[in-house]
Amino acid sequence: MDIRHLTYFIEVARQHSFTKAAQALHITQPSISKMIKLLEEELDVILFYRSAKQIELTDAGEALLYQSQQIVNSFQNLTSDLADLIHSKKGTITIGLPPMVGARFFPQIISDFTTLHPQITLTLLEVGSEKVQVGIDDNSLDIGIVMLPIDENKFEMFPIIDQPMMLLVHPNHMLAKQSIVELSQLKDENFIIFSKSFTLHDRIINKCIESGFNPNIVFKTAHWDFIAEMVAINFGIALLPKVMCEDLNPKRIKIISLAEPMIHWKMGVIWKKGRYLSFAAKEWLTFISKSFGVKPTL
Repeated sequence: MDIRHLTYFIEVARQHSFTKAAQALHITQPSISKMIKLLEEELDVILFYRSAKQIELTDAGEALLYQSQQIVNSFQNLTSDLADLIHSKKGTITIGLPPMVGARFFPQIISDFTTLHPQITLTLLEVGSEKVQVGIDDNSLDIGIVMLPIDENKFEMFPIIDQPMMLLVHPNHMLAKQSIVELSQLKDENFIIFSKSFTLHDRIINKCIESGFNPNIVFKTAHWDFIAEMVAINFGIALLPKVMCEDLNPKRIKIISLAEPMIHWKMGVIWKKGRYLSFAAKEWLTFISKSFGVKPTL
């Protein structure tokens, strides 16, 4: 048995499929099937059984999965540690962040960081907060920017942004002349909101329900500027963080404050609890914290 056997086994368990695991690992299905067979023969146990639609772990498989994850994580920590010693101040970081956060806050931060650390490579994946958390949890992402709160049993974090949500309406809308609006006043409105993969999707719906109504959602999108444009043509109303409203044309879109209790857009930097932080990752976290004026505990 070597680390490859355990890595292949973990991927098959995660995918519930030899075919999908082989694709994810960029090897052939016969190769991965042979590896699992050799592992079963060496341990003298059956690790998987086939259900109607997919493969499932046996009791022995469940036990091996837990131990394998610990071993692979320890091995990854060891190799990362050695890499830092051999390649001092070099590295790569894969970062997940929601598109509107990346576009608004991070171009200058990324430029300044790469100028300071030219040998550290940043790879950005722009997805919603929920997918960022999944990526951090399965180790496909090193660091993420997500909407708070998060599961602090899984992740370490520090906050960086706290913005109120603002109401966007067409200038001809009946509420356009008000300076502040109760959320309950929007019960008969058509809502334009973010897609399901964005935490704001559920946050807005839940806040509406708390105010006594289910919002009538007429359109969903992953792009905040598209949301604003739909409001500008009077297709519906929307809620966006205040910072996203600063550049909107007041002749096309009216921005109105929400009364207390307001909906807040709170963002934080997260990484997996207990995971090894490389030199590059620590430098990135330190740099972000200074950029936003916070003091993380690393």
